[in-house]
Amino acid sequence: MATETAERREWTVTGMDCAACTTKVVRAVERLPGVSEVKVALMSERLTLNLAPESTEPEAIEGAVRKLGFGIAPKGQDAPRKKAFVLPGDVPIHPAEDDALETNARAGDVAPAPQDKSWHRTAKGRLVILTGALLAVAWLIELLTSAETGYWAFVAACLIGVAPVAKRAFEALHMGQPFTIEGLMTIAAGGALLIGAAEEAALVVFLFAVGEVLEGVAAGKARQGIRALADLVPKTALLEVNGRTRTVPADSLQIGQSVVVRPGDRIPADGEITQGTSGVDESPVTGESVPATRSVGDPVFAGSINTEAALRVRVTREPSDNTIARIIRLVEEAEEARAPTERFIDRFSRIYMPAVIALAALVIVVPPLAFGEDWTTWIYRGLALLLIGCPCALVISVPASIASALSAGSRRGLLMKGGAVIEAAAKVTHVAFDKTGTLTRGTPVVTDLIPTLGVEEAELLAIAAGVEAGSSHPLARAILNRAEAASVPLPAASEARALPGRGVEAMLDGARAWVASPSHAAEAGGIDKASLQEATTLEDAGKTVVAVYRKDWPLGLIAMRDEPRDDAAVAVRQLAAMGVSATMLTGDNARTAAAIAGGLGLGFHAGMMPEDKLAAIREMNGEGRVMMIGDGINDAPALKEARIGIAMGSGTDVALETADGAILRDRVADVPALIRLARATMGNIRQNVALALGLKAVFLVTTIFGITGLWIAILADTGATVLVTLNALRLLGVDPTREA
Repeated sequence: MATETAERREWTVTGMDCAACTTKVVRAVERLPGVSEVKVALMSERLTLNLAPESTEPEAIEGAVRKLGFGIAPKGQDAPRKKAFVLPGDVPIHPAEDDALETNARAGDVAPAPQDKSWHRTAKGRLVILTGALLAVAWLIELLTSAETGYWAFVAACLIGVAPVAKRAFEALHMGQPFTIEGLMTIAAGGALLIGAAEEAALVVFLFAVGEVLEGVAAGKARQGIRALADLVPKTALLEVNGRTRTVPADSLQIGQSVVVRPGDRIPADGEITQGTSGVDESPVTGESVPATRSVGDPVFAGSINTEAALRVRVTREPSDNTIARIIRLVEEAEEARAPTERFIDRFSRIYMPAVIALAALVIVVPPLAFGEDWTTWIYRGLALLLIGCPCALVISVPASIASALSAGSRRGLLMKGGAVIEAAAKVTHVAFDKTGTLTRGTPVVTDLIPTLGVEEAELLAIAAGVEAGSSHPLARAILNRAEAASVPLPAASEARALPGRGVEAMLDGARAWVASPSHAAEAGGIDKASLQEATTLEDAGKTVVAVYRKDWPLGLIAMRDEPRDDAAVAVRQLAAMGVSATMLTGDNARTAAAIAGGLGLGFHAGMMPEDKLAAIREMNGEGRVMMIGDGINDAPALKEARIGIAMGSGTDVALETADGAILRDRVADVPALIRLARATMGNIRQNVALALGLKAVFLVTTIFGITGLWIAILADTGATVLVTLNALRLLGVDPTREA
């Protein structure tokens, strides 16, 4: 069936604790008719796929996943937090019982995200308790009776404990997945019983159950960073209608409605302040710890905390599309942008398990057949090798680190769209900065109004503001703000259009007028020699100058200045200390660019059109790996051309949806912080890979030579997975904003 007609469907899948779990789900589901492009995100517990019409029913997909022992529910519903093993007699728990959500009418209260149950309340936990109790009883029977009676007690303990594991193994085998850890575990336990190692078989079953619980706990800790984001948005809001307020669910708010936010409450939706002035703590969204003063007309983000006075806020975004929701989506979707290292390890793992199984088979048959060795000894060693054959620790080594890094970064306003971006950011050798709004504050102010002879300042300002009326460029806003402050009436404008890299033109009172760079104005006869010289003087002082003119009639100059951000020089110094060079790319003239760049200590390219910036990035790419930092609109071609494009902006659409990542706090110093986080992540990944492969290699050798046995082999598997996950969790505590 053609995939063009397929519908994209999404479910929440619970109980996945390692990469092997995601593999099981993918392989089970992709075999079904009409299913394609199956993707499973471990940390966000999400299954997405394309489903062709009139093929497999969604219920069949859910049934296939449940047979593997996982909980599943359509997107937007709570899936039972049911773990991968179900003991005989277990019944599914209703989502409302399993993941109860607390409610509170106060608008500042936050709806808690679903949390995993305590380990002993899960099916995996109950399996640990059961197998541990059986093992203890068997030892007690052996102690109080005889070794022969104790042997049969251990046999019973092993069979009862391995039964739910074997059930999952057969379900996976039925779905075409013979190489699973459950399958290897079942074979190893059964083989150990056949050669008379019942006590060790029962011990291995218990240790396997313990390892699975530890994996679940570690995976839950890794997910908490992502879940914590959802906790930031309050569950209820105070909706105001006709002067009266009432408590409503925050997810029911609609664009245009007005909500009251009391001091101490969290803001329930993205919106715009319509009444009141207060300090707003935006750290949940941007990571900025110092509350910012916000007043009428200022935007505010859902999840931010109102710290001082009551505010009225007009909702500007649907609850499902607020800034927090978009950040969560970005972090979740980033799991699908896999790093090259992760893709390589995934390919390697597909070879690793069959290779180890083949080696185990050779270990079992070659020594007895070729050299007359004892069958029991080598069968035992081969079975131990089987338990080393699961590549779970290796496969999860990369995604666990990346998920932790994404969570740590999102808490500090540093967003990267997946492992591929993180890996590329770690290798950056050169950073190219846009000037306006990136290295500078992006809020220039008019410093000089210089009309030509016979033109009044008010006329000069009125024409310039009329031309710029429809523009959102920082320089246009500076002119418009000055006109508003001077109460200058604006002429009606039409046919306005931007001249990229040159300026803006529009029809005013039936005649065309321009606001353009002095160089472009000189070509068009819009500036005289005296004004051109004055423009040069102003530009030498670090100011940006525009010429205002009509056809063959210069009207004058307007000079503006945009100060560098306070931390720009510090950021450039930090980059240099990290071995990363920096360059400023700007459409401004060379004199203004030199004044700004000189104070910051970096190189520059001036007078650049968008195509010039694109060419400059291409040239830099030839010399190393380039990261471009811009506002995400004017620099779109350059952002795409760079190896990595990072947008700056406090939670705007551009910052979240353009380029490969975003810096939400508008801090230049967050650029080296982002690179620092990427490098720490790649270091953590290398540690994880070395740990996973190292432990496997050591125990593979010691098992073949008979130094270690079955119970050590299972620790080498589940223990390595736990260690790798815990090591990845260390990234949650990394503060990349601190210099090393």
